[in-house]
Order: sequence, then C-alpha cells, then structure tokens
Amino acid sequence: MSLENAVEKHFVPQTFPFPFEPYGIQVDFMKNLYEAIENRKIGIFESPTGTGKSLSLICGSLTWLRDHEIREDKIIQELLETQKQASETSSGEVDWIQEFAAKQSVQSETNEAKKESERRKIRRKNLEAIRCNKETFDFSTKTKRFKRKRKNSNDETLDLIEKAKKEMEKTENESSPSIDEDLEDLVLVDYESNDEEETKQDDEDSHMTRIYFCSRTHSQLSQFVQELQKSPFGGALPVEDGREPFQVTMATLGSRNTLCINESVRKLKSLQLINDRCLEMQKNSNKKDISQTDPPKRRKRSTVATTTCSYYNNHKGASQLTNQIVAQVTDIEEVVKQGKALGACPYYASRRAVPFSQLVVLPYQSLLHRATREASGIELKDSVLIVDEAHNLIEAVNSMHSVKVTLKQLNQSHNQLLQYRQKFSKRLKAKNLFYVKQLLFVLKHLRDFIDTKPENPSTTENLLTINDFLFQTSLDNVNFFKLMKYCRRSGIAKKLSGFVEKFEDFVEKKSSLSTFLEDTKQTSSFEPITNSNHNVTMRSPLMHIESFLAAMTSSSVTGRVAMTIGDVERSLRFLLLNPSDHFKDILDNCRSLIFAGGTMQPSSCLIDQLLAQAGNSHHRSRIVEFSCGHVIDGAKQLLPLALSSGPSGEIFEFTYEKRGNPKLIDEIGRTLLNVSNLVPGGIVCFLPSYEYEAVVYKRWTESGILLKLEAKKKIFREPKKSDELQQVLNQYSKCIERTNLTGSSLTGAILLSVVGGKMSEGINFSDWLGRCVVMVGLPYPNLHSPELKEKINYLNKNMRNDISGRTAGQVHYEDLCMKAVNQSIGRAIRHRNDYSCVLLLDKRYHKHSVESKLPKWISEHLQKLNQFGKACVEIRKFFKDKKIS
Repeated sequence: MSLENAVEKHFVPQTFPFPFEPYGIQVDFMKNLYEAIENRKIGIFESPTGTGKSLSLICGSLTWLRDHEIREDKIIQELLETQKQASETSSGEVDWIQEFAAKQSVQSETNEAKKESERRKIRRKNLEAIRCNKETFDFSTKTKRFKRKRKNSNDETLDLIEKAKKEMEKTENESSPSIDEDLEDLVLVDYESNDEEETKQDDEDSHMTRIYFCSRTHSQLSQFVQELQKSPFGGALPVEDGREPFQVTMATLGSRNTLCINESVRKLKSLQLINDRCLEMQKNSNKKDISQTDPPKRRKRSTVATTTCSYYNNHKGASQLTNQIVAQVTDIEEVVKQGKALGACPYYASRRAVPFSQLVVLPYQSLLHRATREASGIELKDSVLIVDEAHNLIEAVNSMHSVKVTLKQLNQSHNQLLQYRQKFSKRLKAKNLFYVKQLLFVLKHLRDFIDTKPENPSTTENLLTINDFLFQTSLDNVNFFKLMKYCRRSGIAKKLSGFVEKFEDFVEKKSSLSTFLEDTKQTSSFEPITNSNHNVTMRSPLMHIESFLAAMTSSSVTGRVAMTIGDVERSLRFLLLNPSDHFKDILDNCRSLIFAGGTMQPSSCLIDQLLAQAGNSHHRSRIVEFSCGHVIDGAKQLLPLALSSGPSGEIFEFTYEKRGNPKLIDEIGRTLLNVSNLVPGGIVCFLPSYEYEAVVYKRWTESGILLKLEAKKKIFREPKKSDELQQVLNQYSKCIERTNLTGSSLTGAILLSVVGGKMSEGINFSDWLGRCVVMVGLPYPNLHSPELKEKINYLNKNMRNDISGRTAGQVHYEDLCMKAVNQSIGRAIRHRNDYSCVLLLDKRYHKHSVESKLPKWISEHLQKLNQFGKACVEIRKFFKDKKIS
C-alpha cells in the first residue's frame, strides 16, 4: 500500500460547516463539489447570483481539504504500523530473493511515509509557533527563488564601460555631467546559449495539498476572502476524534499595482512601467549586496541608494509580514495596511507565503499565464483549482496571449537598437553582436511589411497564418526559438530601456542619439498586454514586441497574424485560435479542476474548446456538470416571456439585415410603452450594440415615440466612457427612488444598455432597479469580421460536428450569442426575495436550439407567446400578485 494508492472510496458528507442553516441547493452544491474533488473530476458548476455560490465553494472545498488531511495522516500512520509489524515477523521462506524484493518495496513506502510524516510535523510546529507569536520564522531562507542576484560583469563589460566613458568625454563639452558608475548595467554580458536553465528549488512544502481559487478582478477576490473570514473556516475549526483544530493557511496574490506601497513606483501610469521600475530597484538592491561582499580592491562607489526600494530591502519586516499572512486569513487590503506599518513589501511577502499556504487566492493573470505562474511559485501538481466567473475563461486566455504592435513602436525600437549597436558594436563579442543584428533585421522587416501600401486599398485588415506571415516578411529563415531564448536570458529589452533612460538626460547636443531620444517622447501610446486603460508612453517598446514574437513562436499552428492598415494606425496583432494550447499544462497537473459561475450555459464552448481539445478522451471522461436551481420560487418570482411579435403585429426578427427597418424599431418603442404602463420601477433594455442603440434612439426621437416614453419613464443611456458609468447609474437609481417615494406621474425609469457593454456584466439591478429586463433580438457577433471567420474556419477543420450535425463553427457562433444573452438577463433577480419579468423580443427564441442554451432556472419557466396581448395579461397579473402579497 503506497501513499498514492492507499486512498479508498469515501462517502460524501451529508452536512458541512456553514455560518447559518444552508439552503437545500447549497447543500447539493457542496456535496457535488466534494465528490468531484475527491474523484479527481473536472467540474462545471452553475449557481445563479443570490444563491450563495461563494460560501458553497468555500465550505465545500475546505471541508474536503480538512477531511483529506485527516485521511492522509491516517494512511501514513497505517503504513508505518504495517512496516513495524512486518519487521517483527520472519517469513522462514527459502526464496530469499522474493523476500528481499518485498522488504525493499515495503521499506521504500515506509521511507516515503516517514518523510511525509516529518514534513507535516515540522509544518504544524512552525505554524503553531507563528500563531502563538512565540517566534518569527525566517521565510527568506526558503524562498531563494524570489531573489535573483545579478551576475558579475565579465572583463569585456568592464573594458567596454571605460572606453564608452572616454568616447563620451571626447564628444561632449568639459562641463558635461559625468556618466553613472553603474553604466555597466546597460551592456550585454557575454552570452552563452548552452547555459543551463535555472533549476527549481525542491521545497519541502511543495508536497502540501493546495486549493487555488482564482477570479477575474481583485475586487472579486477581496469579496471571496471576506466571505471566507465570515465562514467557520475563517478561524480554527474543531475536529472530531480529539485531533487539533483545523485552521487553513491562506495567501492572496495580486499585481504590483494592487500591492505595491512604494509611492514613487505607484505613481507610474501603467502596470508594465510599475513592473519594470520594481525589477530595476531589485537589481540595484542585489548589486548593492554584492558590492558590500566584494573584496575592498574591487568595490565601486555606490550610486544606487536613491533607486533601491527600502520596503524590498527590509528582510526582517518581510519575514514578519509573511508570518502575519500565514497566521490568519487576511484580506489583500489588510496585507497592504500591515506592510505599511512594518515598512515591508506586501507583494513579495505574499509570494513568499505561497509555499506555506493551503489556500491561495489569485487573479486570472497569475494562473493562466505560464511565466507569471512559475514566477509566483505556483505548483499545480495534485492541487485543486477553482476558477470563479469562468463563463468568460476562453476569452480571458485568448486575450492574455494576444498581442498588438504598431508601426510607430517598431520604428522606435529599431532606431533605439540601432543607436545601441552603433555605440557598442566594436567592443561586443561576436555572439551578442550576431543576435543584436538579427533583432534589427527582424524589426526592419516587420516595419517594412506594414509600411507598404496594400494590394487592395479597400482591405483594412488581412489575416495570415504564421507560416505565410513569415514568408511574406522574409523572416522564414530566422530561428525565433533561439532568438527568443537570447532575449530572455540577455535581458536586452531592459538593457535598451536603461540605455534610453541614461542618455536621454546626458546627451543634450544635436547628435543622432539625442534626436532619436527626442522622438521617443512623441511616441504613440498603446494599450498594455494587461488590458490597462491607461495610455502610456514607454521608453522602449522592445519588450512589448518580444511578447508579440514569443506568442507567435509558441502558437505557430493555432495562431494568426492580423495586419491592419489604416489612415490613423498601422499594426500587427497576434490572435490565438486555440486557447487549449495554453491550458493543457494546467489540466495535466491538477488533481481536480472546478469551473464555477452564475451562468455557465452554454457550456459546450468551454468543454469543446478548452477542455477536450487540451488533452484526449481521458480529460473528456473526467467532466461532470452541476446546475443548481435558484433560491427563489420561479413560478411566483420570475416571469420569462419569449415574444414573436409586438403590439401592432410586427414580427420580431432582429437579423442584421432586418433590424434597421424603421417599422421594427418603432415596434420596440411601442412594446416599451405598453410595458411601462404595467411594470413599476426600472426597466433595463438591452440592445445588440452601441451603434444600433444610437440608431434606435434617433428613430424614436424623429417618430415622437421617445417623447411618449419619457411621459411614462425617464430615459437613461449607457455611456461609452467608463468614467461616466457610475454617474448614469446613480441618476437612474435616484430617479426610481424619487418616483417610488413621491408618487410622481412617472412610473420609474428605462435604462438603454448594450449587450457586451459595461452594464451587461457585473452590475447589480436588484429590486426596483430591474423589475423588467428586455432583450432586443439575438446579439450574434459580426459574421463578416475576419477574426471571427478565421476562428469558425479553424473550428470546422479541427473539431467534429455535434450530434445534430451542426459544425463546430456554427455551435461556437451560437454560443457567443447566448453567453451574451445569459449574462445580460442575469442582471435581474439578485437575492431570495427579489422578483422580475424577462422579455425576449425575437421569434428565434422559440427555437429549441436557442431555448436549450438559456439558464435552466429561466428556461423551465419560459412561456413562448405569439400574441402581444397575452403577454400584457401575464405581466399585469404577475405584478398585481406582488402588490397584493
């Protein structure tokens, strides 16, 4: 019996620790979750908003973790006892070879059990000491992988620095300021392509079973931790059989943008710049450490005091902060507050707490991006991974690995690197010079490719396979794997950025270098890979271009390059068609993977594109689905109606070709007029796009329908700008509140929103804010989009048709639409006592293929009506009953 094979079939508990008496659907959720984790399944769990999904995830998964730890302890003790009994008995058999082999096998298992037993004892002892404030455990001794020391510069570098200084002195006036002593950091050290990769530390705590919980935003993660603190698992949980109480250890990972407390770094506008400055300060700290340990004759005058980070250098404070994180369940805001009090870096203290944490809370980026995952010390082997808000996981993976570079960025990088080579080329050794020239060659050909006139002037976007793109840019003979390896190991992008920063202030005369540096101040801004909305000018965009080349290299078969030629911008964008390429490693290593969300339907896209494609039939066989009902009484608190026509009998069919018909647009207005007479409070009306919303609003203004609507309910429109969103929501809410209190002639307000916009996801239209949700048409994406066409073609070629004979591309196209519909109509009914009416305006909602992709708690009550009069009867009765009750 081994540790791996000793687990026997266990019964799923019927009760779970919970802060209050759970709903029946919550108990069902937790039981199914427990069973999925125990049986190493891939679970897709749907729990509508208002059903307590977060608490169910917390209590179900941590109950399993508690029981799993108890079972593992029991197995270890049984193995040790078995060995003890075996050593006390002698077989007396003649076949000594067989006896020896049996003893060796038992001994191996026993040694493994002893090691694991010892690890557990040490871990519990350390945690006990920390929680009792008996001592401060020095975590820095076990987290060396988080501190990278800069290699000493070789003789070529030192010689190059001295000669570079002399050359600058000759070309500048006597009054010119001197160059910093640490100019050596700008120069590429001798590159050896056969350097061994840095080996990973085998931390004793990597054997710990962990649960990773990830979600999209830091606010969602913060809400999760707050729910955890309120749960029985927020402190010590009593355990039966006289065992020690179970208390989970937890760490929350976040970006530097969230956790950094160094104000000089936080004031930078983009996450990319914040990351670069932090790493630069680390490097200076490490250089300072090295210089202090060098022999006196080799020490240089220190010039890094002003560019190091005191929070990063406070090792004692960092250990204390890591202790505090591990000792109790701590929210990310509390970690920042404690970090400020101790003068220690919360970002690195949180990362150092990961190896000692049973529960790790982290954003999508830290999990889905392999380099970030490895840098954060995340070990997925035999762990449990819970992905919340997983309905848009495919889009998140695609977005994370899609990169855009502009013509201006290519020009800027080429000019900078050219100046760098001209300054140092005569003194660089052959291998460095070879790769710098190769990078220049690549940048020039990329630049020239998008700087030429297209063959077809009417074509603004063209998609190419990676092979076609490399052939057309004459880069098909470049070994990008070796080039990317060189960029990664040499850190040339950081060197170039430092070079630009150094000489920007030093060179003031009219030289080619100063001219190009002046140009960099005018460089265009771009949206960073982190999806930040800040427009930022980077000193050197080479690192961003490296990301483009790396993405292209890692997904040469399943990627495409989109070339955009326009009057305002010319760019290249890498598109990922198969997200499973970047998810396979996660699937292969995790013990169990749980996808959770308020609306997971349709789940076919997640299964086919992310799970089944990432592996083989083995992963498909692991998939289980669970969808719990709503806490509301659907028959009494929900009225979903699919209408095929409006008040005047106009058929609702909002296809792309028909939806611009003025008669159809007027019919939407007449529908809202009738509904406004029946529905109190707020009506949220979702339209397919911002452009169509503008067309509808203009038509209603011209036809006079808008004036009639405003006599019933005040009209609000979703803004395109994010910073205006909250103001509109506040005005909408106050308007409804006033009409409820004052008995105004107005019956509430109408909010015109956009599917896929800012209000279709994450906004809470509970109670009077959303007594009715209207969905106009089926918001299918633009089928003429080159990107969507390529995606559909790829799916049709690489995936099977479904059981009804529809191609994978058709299914994907429908799924995109229905996911948007489900997210939008899910804005209503946010708690147990809420109620709402949902109107689906399009005859296509009567189709079974469409109805089947609605959430179950809606589809099981859906009424399909062909006459608008019947709809009015149902709506009047629904709200009359609410007034009586």
